[in-house]
Amino acid sequence: MANKLYHGVAWYPELWEEAVLEQDLALMKEAGINVVRIGEFAWSAMEPEEGKIDVGFFVQIVERLHREGIGTVLCTPTPTPPIWFTHSHPERMYRDDQGRVMGHGARQHPCTNHPVFREKAARITEELARALGAHPGLMGWQLDNEFKSHVSECMCETCLKLWHQWLEARYVTVERLNDAWGTGIWSGSYQRFDQVPQPGITPFLHSSSLRTQYRKFSMEKIAEFAGEQAAIIRRYSRAPITHNSSIAFHLDNEQLFRNLDFASYDTYASFENQHAYLINCDYWRNMKQGRDFWIMETSPSHAGSIESSGVPHPNGYVKAEAAAAYALGGEAFCYWLWRQQRAGCEQTHGSVLSSWGAPSIGYRSVLEVEEARRTLEPILLSTRPARAETAMTYSDRAKAFLRTEPHRKLNHRGLVTDFYARLLSMNLHRDVLPEGADLAGCRLLFTPYVPYLSREYMDRAERFVAEGGIWIVGPLSGGRTEEHTFHTDAGLGERLERFAGVRTAFTYPMDGSGTVGRAFGVEAPLTLWSSVFQPVEATAVGVLEGGPSPGLAFLTERTVGSRGGKVVLLGSLPGGEAGDRLLRSMIDRYAGEAGVRQRTDATAGTIVAPRVDRDGRSVWVAVNMNGAGGTVTLPSGGMDLLSGDGLEAGTVLRVEPFGYRAVRLES
Repeated sequence: MANKLYHGVAWYPELWEEAVLEQDLALMKEAGINVVRIGEFAWSAMEPEEGKIDVGFFVQIVERLHREGIGTVLCTPTPTPPIWFTHSHPERMYRDDQGRVMGHGARQHPCTNHPVFREKAARITEELARALGAHPGLMGWQLDNEFKSHVSECMCETCLKLWHQWLEARYVTVERLNDAWGTGIWSGSYQRFDQVPQPGITPFLHSSSLRTQYRKFSMEKIAEFAGEQAAIIRRYSRAPITHNSSIAFHLDNEQLFRNLDFASYDTYASFENQHAYLINCDYWRNMKQGRDFWIMETSPSHAGSIESSGVPHPNGYVKAEAAAAYALGGEAFCYWLWRQQRAGCEQTHGSVLSSWGAPSIGYRSVLEVEEARRTLEPILLSTRPARAETAMTYSDRAKAFLRTEPHRKLNHRGLVTDFYARLLSMNLHRDVLPEGADLAGCRLLFTPYVPYLSREYMDRAERFVAEGGIWIVGPLSGGRTEEHTFHTDAGLGERLERFAGVRTAFTYPMDGSGTVGRAFGVEAPLTLWSSVFQPVEATAVGVLEGGPSPGLAFLTERTVGSRGGKVVLLGSLPGGEAGDRLLRSMIDRYAGEAGVRQRTDATAGTIVAPRVDRDGRSVWVAVNMNGAGGTVTLPSGGMDLLSGDGLEAGTVLRVEPFGYRAVRLES
């Protein structure tokens, strides 16, 4: 891709007449749009009758955009197969865990594992790649659209057969499966792989192993489908490939993006949920390390459908979103959508233009974003995001575990985002890392809500601690095996407990038990399914008072090696306002011990995105996200990169409401 920042929209030229297309192109240029995404729902326009494919219209659109200086991201249209594919073919359709078969309409109604779907999807993908793969106006590919956003695991007959093949490849013999899953409970043992059911309707609950493994199977199959499409495209095109994903979808994003070229995602977080917006920037920056991410979809004003409508963003907020995304490692900031849809199910969704072609409520925001993009572009293109010294592991596989075993209706995304919000509000620059990410540069690592810690993850974490890092594990981490069973050698597994220098005395739900945890001079009620410890070589930092097991520890630390590294176990989640104070005290203590330097005194609602220029100098981009304005104190002298003014050490930098500043520091 070119050395520039992108400002883009999703466009559906197949739905509009020529006069509208001419107007759209002219207004896009006025608004500063330099990239357009097309094609993801256009299968019926490309192949109105089975086998009769004509993508000539889309070739013309890419050429027109290119002549206007606008690049194209071309999508494969596979989320919406035409009526000829679906009509009278229920066997090709998605079936949910209640046995309901999806009909034609909306999107994601087919089973993406059905062989006829794979065949037809491959053919339309190849026709597009052959026709446009080498076009100079094509700057990237998007596979499909939002995999598994509306549906989760398919339970059709095709998937049942593939499930049995997957199990046999994984376990080799049914005896191994029975042993791994403990199927003797409730006479659940199998004699053959083809007897293993999908986790559909039962009088009570399927076993944890069956449910979690089926989720892993589904995640692998959608990644396989993406890989097939990518392989076809690469035969004809050198343009980079992505998918517009989300941590909300039923995917293993780390697995999905392993075979893609750059990360992109969709976000519709509301103004009140700024932390839910920012966690995406900090996560997707690390999905393809060294390659900037794209926000492929966000609204210029509000989300909506015929059954709901979001609250429009305050004036100025979208500009702050864009400035933050670009500063935190984004290459593109794109809207869904350009022109409001006149029909369908998302007519009320925010857009840049109304359906009648007038500027929408979000149009002003688009102009403000373009001004910010032009202002920040030379600064951001000459710098790179700084690697964070504080990191938190995020795991889609952990999400699958908590969907299987949600305890009291726990929501993995909510738990993780809440934990992240605390790091954000404490002004720690942070990376959110996939499980397999490199830990180079990290000093303080948090691993909350990861029930199964793989051997590979444990290897990296132990090396991290041995090299002087501080690793805080928990809550709800380490207590399950890969097969989603309990450990039988120790509560959190013998390896983790030996490394942490503890023995788990009990595991049980803390909510309502009357148990209070005391640490750092703070008392707080303890919550969630918890592990309580008897220190062996560790020190008890947090101790239980009251409840079933007073005197045991819920928070321990152990120094490992000669470089001051520590492993800290957090066995329970402190709750309420007192719990928040306790957790903040914990983070403060270990950030200090780890020597974390990337921390500011920015006022609430203002973030600092540290970057590094080609000479190794630090550049801060400060953005106010809450509309109240804010300040941050400079630790050294420097230069205001927007005005050229010199700044002294200790200067209190003021950031206007929804504004941004950029400063190069002397040291």
